[in-house]
Amino acid sequence: MIQLQTHQLQQKKVVDLIDSALNQGSVPFSTVEPVADFSSDPRLTLTSVHFPGADFIATIRDTFITPLQKIDQDHYYYQDDLLHATIKNVRTIANPPTFNEKDIQTVKEILEDVAPKYPPIEVFFYRLLLFPNNVSLIGTTSEHLDNIILELDERLAQVGVSDDKTYINNTHFFCNITLARFINPYTNDFKEKVAELSAELESNPISYSIDSVTLLTANAVMKKRKDHGSWQFESS
Repeated sequence: MIQLQTHQLQQKKVVDLIDSALNQGSVPFSTVEPVADFSSDPRLTLTSVHFPGADFIATIRDTFITPLQKIDQDHYYYQDDLLHATIKNVRTIANPPTFNEKDIQTVKEILEDVAPKYPPIEVFFYRLLLFPNNVSLIGTTSEHLDNIILELDERLAQVGVSDDKTYINNTHFFCNITLARFINPYTNDFKEKVAELSAELESNPISYSIDSVTLLTANAVMKKRKDHGSWQFESS
């Protein structure tokens, strides 16, 4: 049994708050509205993410995505090489984009300075969370995630490229890997399978270490992607 640290308990409270809001039919945070074809979606985001290694991707695929696909194949499931953990959003998806080349260069210079100062982020994936338009793998983390996000928020605000995403909490964060986006509403069978997989994960959390971050522009499913730099976190 993993003993949660104080900041992890705070992260978990944020997740529980989101879950409670969703159960009440409220969505007090930014979401990606569905489209008929996510691959060709012209809406673009500016964001920083981590792309996990092949072994962890295989675990995600075998443990979560394949069982969910057996229930409903019609949702948009992320390709293995496009599965990612968001580190820090900068500009939410929009068409036309709400950023320009100067903004990209500014964010790149900030990440280049900030990222190498932080150790790898330890993640403990413990549940699935069913949003109205997607299902995600959720994890608490070492304190470095909260710290790097707060520093980036401050630095981005100073140069006028603030994160325009709406959060339910602005001081504690969690790790999120979107597994699938919904084109049509999910069924009760799908919901029950998510709950079953989540319960199994809660009994046996999966740990992972995030050791790098990539700045990129892309649509919600990482198509139309253009990378603008990758940085390793400080080696321990």
